[in-house]
Amino acid sequence: MKFCSLYSGSSGNSLFVSNNNTKILIDAGLSGKRIQSALDIIAEDPREINGIMVTHEHSDHIHGVGVLSRRFNLPIYANQKTWDAMIKGLGKIAEENIKIFDFEKPFCIQDLQIKAFKTSHDAADSAGFVISDGKNRLGIATDSGIITPEMRSDLCGCDLVVLESNHDVSMLEAGAYPFYLKQRIKSDFGHLSNETAGDLAQALVEKGTRQLVLAHLSQENNYPQLAYQTTARILSEAGMVLDKDVKLCVAKRNSTSEIINL
Repeated sequence: MKFCSLYSGSSGNSLFVSNNNTKILIDAGLSGKRIQSALDIIAEDPREINGIMVTHEHSDHIHGVGVLSRRFNLPIYANQKTWDAMIKGLGKIAEENIKIFDFEKPFCIQDLQIKAFKTSHDAADSAGFVISDGKNRLGIATDSGIITPEMRSDLCGCDLVVLESNHDVSMLEAGAYPFYLKQRIKSDFGHLSNETAGDLAQALVEKGTRQLVLAHLSQENNYPQLAYQTTARILSEAGMVLDKDVKLCVAKRNSTSEIINL
């Protein structure tokens, strides 16, 4: 499988996953033009995309979904509550491109197998995904205030995990955000902190994960180097050696990140 983060952060999110026969996007939270530009950079044709999977209805995840679906006749995959919450914001979608998945039933897009799991976020019914080509497994877990038992169970054993590392708690508490927003971010329905991401990263590496991508960093309450150093420290304290036991990187906010091949 091939993975690339096209954009990652509160200003917009989109991930690309493919194998030899199937190409999918997870979210399209920027303009269709910017998503197309990112695909061009990694030499991928948007006309060859087989579907867009949506984690939840917030604008930084769906801004370009409707445009791309209409422009390239792309199916959109989301659970029922997410569809109900986002349909008005997408514009007109062809009936045949409305695809509804059930958390209880794994589904396929071409020859990629997908298992959706619930995350804990202030959205209608937010989701993470485990994507498999039958050989390798890739987990995507962003936009969750806590690590649920299901998330932990589904992510364990994934070869690559894209893991939210949204904020540094000290930066958030000392920052300029109003009190209600700080409480929302720190709540069980907000976003994962650097420390929480690091703790989960340790558990995942112990279960076989060999590549970690820290994602969805806050522009106001985090720095890429700080997120990296927090998880690196936790892994190191657990006796794990970076670039030997696990490769660790941080997804870029406004440009494509490195391509990872599994």
